[in-house]
Amino acid sequence: MPRRNNHRPRRTPASATPSSVRIIGGAWRGRKLEFPAIEGLRPTPDRVRETLFNWLQNYLPSARCLDLFSGSGALGLEALSRGAASVTFVDQAPEVINQLRNNLNTLKAQNAELIGRSAPEWLQQRPVNEEVRYDLVFMDPPFRKGLAAPVCTLLEQRQMLADGALIYLETETELQLEQLPQNWQLYREKQAGQVAYRLFIRQAVEQQAQ
Repeated sequence: MPRRNNHRPRRTPASATPSSVRIIGGAWRGRKLEFPAIEGLRPTPDRVRETLFNWLQNYLPSARCLDLFSGSGALGLEALSRGAASVTFVDQAPEVINQLRNNLNTLKAQNAELIGRSAPEWLQQRPVNEEVRYDLVFMDPPFRKGLAAPVCTLLEQRQMLADGALIYLETETELQLEQLPQNWQLYREKQAGQVAYRLFIRQAVEQQAQ
């Protein structure tokens, strides 16, 4: 009888072991896609995504979307699966962009753009007169880095948003959001563990001033 090998396999370093995220609705429902196991990269949990996309179900068809701090791409990919017209993914990590490209190719997605830049840098350098105005923005910045409020301000200053645009913001629960644009109205808000997630509606500046 052959001897059983009792030696445990050597562990692969965590940084080299890919993780996966599951698309929970739409054309690609149930598909699992890999993303790199980078420290601090935390996909939006399934139950939070399910709640979010229930909120968004009447807004998604034909929406032009922007996924800032894309990470796993879970939010932007979910939006594409559910009928969004396009998604622009922005992330500064080359391995994130490479894996997103692989996943988009696997899904044969034709309506996605990849930007390998930090979100604040890209927003600051984007021309104000750019024709594209986004209908829906997903924003899940690294926690406790002070990025949420400045990036929200840049979205407004750089005229990135359509009238009536929706902005999803996921942050640590203790973050005080006191510096958001005045024409953003809170529409929905919930918490899950240490995560607070909110959906805002952008009013046109002229409408807000009345």
